[in-house]
Amino acid sequence: MTDEKLYQLAERVGKALKAKGMMMATAESCTGGWIAQVVTAVPGSSAWFERGFVVYTYISKREMLGVKAETLENFGAVSEQTVREMTAGALERSHAQVVVSVSGTAGPSGGTAQKPVGTVCFGWGAKGGAVQTVVKQWAGDRETVRRQAVVFALEQVLVLAEAEAEAEG
Repeated sequence: MTDEKLYQLAERVGKALKAKGMMMATAESCTGGWIAQVVTAVPGSSAWFERGFVVYTYISKREMLGVKAETLENFGAVSEQTVREMTAGALERSHAQVVVSVSGTAGPSGGTAQKPVGTVCFGWGAKGGAVQTVVKQWAGDRETVRRQAVVFALEQVLVLAEAEAEAEG
């Protein structure tokens, strides 16, 4: 996916959120703020992008988003349990109505037999709704894995925004 396609996807997300008067926040680990960078490249994104949390370490996940130490110790940063708490924490600690969170092992090192390089966990949800999570596995180098994570995260926000629109309409 080219940068132009990332930009167009971010534009679509923005239009969907803006149409509903909703703001988005991100809680990013392995993507390091890339999702926030993509959405803020769209002029006028301040109408629908509220903030981004870049939480690369255990301590930042705990301090900034309220992820429990027990969750990190028992399941690790790359887990559905952690991204669920990251999403809930970002919804609680922002003025956004929609949040997407991401934590993964982009490589080239850091993988394990249970969580090989290319494993990325996602969480997303809207205020007052359930947090959804999923684990994806991608092949490729660090850049490829991170780019696919950005695309997938934005696609989930788009689906969520459109579902919120249908629920209200």
